Amino acid sequence: MKELLRTTNPILIPFVTALLEGEDIPCFPMDVHMSTLEGSIGILPRRLMVRDKDLFRARAILRDNDVDWEG
Repeated sequence: MKELLRTTNPILIPFVTALLEGEDIPCFPMDVHMSTLEGSIGILPRRLMVRDKDLFRARAILRDNDVDWEG
């Protein structure tokens, strides 16, 4: 698995997940339950992972949809 993006934006992970699933690219959100540890203030970034072989296509999809995946 490779990290596709890392963000503190709570809306970005579900949006990108929907984009990838629409293109049949499976993805896995990580660190989604970290808000329990941080007190729900949103300072810890969440990550979205994809398979190694899907990374190039996933980045192309993000570029095509103007998603700032590089930070």
